[in-house]
Amino acid sequence: MLPEGNLANQQTGDEAGDSGQRYHFAVRVWLVIVAGLIAAIFVVGGLTRLTDSGLSITEWQLISGALPPLSDEAWQTAFDKYRQIPEYQLVNKGMDMAAFKAIYWWEWGHRFLGRVIGIVFFVPFVFFWMKKAFDRQLAGRLIIIFILGGLQGALGWYMVKSGLVDRVDVSQYRLASHLGLAVLLFGVVFWTFLALGNRGRDIAQSTGNTRFAFVIIVAVFIQILLGALVAGIHAGRSYNTWPLMDGEWVPEGLLDKSPVILNFFENIVTVQFDHRIAAYLIVVLVIYQALQVFKARPQKPVVASTLILVGATAVQIFLGIWALLSVVPLELAIAHQSGALILFAAAIYHLHCLKQTVPSQAPD
Repeated sequence: MLPEGNLANQQTGDEAGDSGQRYHFAVRVWLVIVAGLIAAIFVVGGLTRLTDSGLSITEWQLISGALPPLSDEAWQTAFDKYRQIPEYQLVNKGMDMAAFKAIYWWEWGHRFLGRVIGIVFFVPFVFFWMKKAFDRQLAGRLIIIFILGGLQGALGWYMVKSGLVDRVDVSQYRLASHLGLAVLLFGVVFWTFLALGNRGRDIAQSTGNTRFAFVIIVAVFIQILLGALVAGIHAGRSYNTWPLMDGEWVPEGLLDKSPVILNFFENIVTVQFDHRIAAYLIVVLVIYQALQVFKARPQKPVVASTLILVGATAVQIFLGIWALLSVVPLELAIAHQSGALILFAAAIYHLHCLKQTVPSQAPD
């Protein structure tokens, strides 16, 4: 996360002036809408991947691509382009127009939602800028968010391109990068929204608990990247037992590939094993954090945020095991992916609450 600083206090200070205070609530509403839209595209993107729809549109047209095919001829042109790529020739040979339209709409919807997010962010940003609703720190952060959003669009097309020539799916490396940047964007926007709600309150000094809460955020983010690698090489469709893998705690074949580093990105055994181990680690981190927080006799907001974090972790672990044992059906797969973002948001909210309250006794 970007450092919270004193966004709220600066927002109501001399530099932002009365205009900044007048638009304070509107800015927060705008940011939470943007965060919600990013969460929505995160889910739609997951459904696009799970329905194998991501390669149905084989070109990127920023303006004209905002409209879907509007005639039979346009649909046939789009279908002909799709039939030239390996996914059609090796996986979907013989697909009819109705089936093509089904996957096309998922990918078009995903891209269209991306455009909507860009507009929903940019237009109010310009309005609030003209009204001098931002101080320098907030304006700088929002500009960074806008740049990252543009990069996310470019990275999405870079990911799609990896599946149009020599593969029948996209590169797991590019998939993890695209998903990771989406999560990072959501986190920065959500954190900024929370920070602007502090109006007039001092930020507590960092403690062992706040630092540990940040570690949990990082751990969840890394776990989401590991989950993207699992999805990218379909590692979840193998070793569908728990807690053992192929009857072993440490399965054979973990380091079969050479060089060894490739196992952590391309070996189905290793990628799934890493995802499992990271999940166990997060459980340990969250339990330890909860115990330490409650020792400090926390105030009600911290109690609530801790319970939310523990609950989100438990639900996510349950969904992950259920999805694995069921060989990753679409409904459970998207629920598990959505649960990851909810857990990430819960971890951010927990850190925010810790930074806004001073414990009755030192947690260290």
